[in-house]
Amino acid sequence: MYLKRILLFVVFLGLLLGGLFAAMVYRTFFSPNTAFSNEVAYIYLPSDADFAQVMEQVGPLLKDPDAFAAVARRKQYATRIKGGRYPIEKGMNNNEIVNSLRSRNTPVKVSFNNQETPSLLAGRIASQLEADSASLYQAITDPEFLRANGWSQDQALLPYIPNSYEFYWNTPSLEFRERMLKEYQRFWSGERLEKAQSQGLSPEEVIALASIVHKETARVEERPRVAGVYLNRLRGGMLLQADPTVIFALKKSTGNWDTVIRRVLYRDLEIDSPFNTYKYAGIPPGPIAMPDISAIDAVLNPEKHQYLYFVADTSRPGFHLFAQTLAQHNRNREQYVRWINAQDIRR
Repeated sequence: MYLKRILLFVVFLGLLLGGLFAAMVYRTFFSPNTAFSNEVAYIYLPSDADFAQVMEQVGPLLKDPDAFAAVARRKQYATRIKGGRYPIEKGMNNNEIVNSLRSRNTPVKVSFNNQETPSLLAGRIASQLEADSASLYQAITDPEFLRANGWSQDQALLPYIPNSYEFYWNTPSLEFRERMLKEYQRFWSGERLEKAQSQGLSPEEVIALASIVHKETARVEERPRVAGVYLNRLRGGMLLQADPTVIFALKKSTGNWDTVIRRVLYRDLEIDSPFNTYKYAGIPPGPIAMPDISAIDAVLNPEKHQYLYFVADTSRPGFHLFAQTLAQHNRNREQYVRWINAQDIRR
């Protein structure tokens, strides 16, 4: 009888300890363990991250970091970490958090527009992806890559069509470049390529001309008319004489891309640069900035007219006055000269 009681006690104690252990395991694995109020928080793990770096980012988001660490080790995540951007949702338990960190690398939206140089583009992308600006710059300006696609250093910005794209945060520089090349090739398939050919232009020339149109007017609705002016000049054998190309040439010559030039002076028109369309005929050897898609499409779908000249309309900021003859243009230009002098804008 005494032995039977002992056995019953041992069984009871075993069941009790087993229950307590099961409750502890359940609580460790399956109890909510988040400590933030937003619906979701994201962590960014470098490609070479170790578990200490994981804990550094995840720990502040949790009620019980030690419990998470125990589960992570139990599930062998601590030695199988992968870089990326991972979501942790409000109310997740440790098991769910580990599973998310294992398999839910979530893309980010990468956007860029109107960068003037490969260096500026690399910096813009580096602010949104793990890749650093130095490796991105090297990928963008790689001579072999450019040569393989028939481009020069002046055309290094060509394959980067301004838009928003989804990338994994830990996308390497070369993969970013190759993806953008595919986007460029997709952009120039079908109808756009046919329209470029109908204008007698290559895609490279369209983008270079579109970059001038983009810089000339921020008014999207006016871009087809401005594009029409430049195409009329090209067909008539005229110089483009675009002030933004002179500004670009000046910045390129000094390397100071932060320079603000609000007024192009006569002496500026003498700068000896293939980008100076007051000195050199035709379209510049590359884009002077990354044109918006609206500017590219303006060149592909220009307004048909007889205008050869335009100047800023001081009565309608952002818009321009257009003229068919030089005499008309000079009359239009007088109002702009009076206005710029009244503003005492000397540079």
